[in-house]
Amino acid sequence: MSMILDALQQVLDLGGPVVMVLLVASVLTTALVLYKIWQYQIARVGRHRQLSAAVEAWDRGDAAQALQKLQQSKSYLAPVLHMALTQAPSEMLSDRVDAEAEDRFARLERGLGALDMVAQLAPLLGLFGTVLGMIEAFRKLESAGSSVDPSLLAGGIWVALFTTAAGLAVAMPTSVVLNWLTARMQRERVFANRALRTVFAPASAGTAAELRVAHGG
Repeated sequence: MSMILDALQQVLDLGGPVVMVLLVASVLTTALVLYKIWQYQIARVGRHRQLSAAVEAWDRGDAAQALQKLQQSKSYLAPVLHMALTQAPSEMLSDRVDAEAEDRFARLERGLGALDMVAQLAPLLGLFGTVLGMIEAFRKLESAGSSVDPSLLAGGIWVALFTTAAGLAVAMPTSVVLNWLTARMQRERVFANRALRTVFAPASAGTAAELRVAHGG
């Protein structure tokens, strides 16, 4: 524990409170990214093999196969597809399943706003630390009077630029991960939209009636 405290004190002495804030932000951001990856794994984001098979079966008129494949799916979208498959089609039902799907997307997107904020603010925070460091360096230079030591200015500038580097080091990987997670959710929306539109307008016109009559819809 003492080694950790000593390391933190060195970071604080080197870069000041700005670097400490960036360090805390990087730890929290890492924890949030790991949580989002775990959440996506549990929800089976991007893994809709059974759902795709169910939609394909429904589209070609095999209602029994569609329901069987749907029951085998563990995807977070399975309840939405089940609602669309087993209830009488209507404009209200279409709006309802779209809203249900969007609600699930919103749950998966929680936290992405925080990652976006870190990606945008970390470089600015680093730049702010650099400005403060430059002010301090020139203040020391002024205090030195006529006995100016060039190493004093160079050392102050080096420490000041350290905060900018720290800000970029936090922002760049955060931005990469954010874009990756956002792209995955965009693909989820495309998949859900195509699946639901196929359910409501299957190539085989008799599919909907067959399955819904079988379930008393």
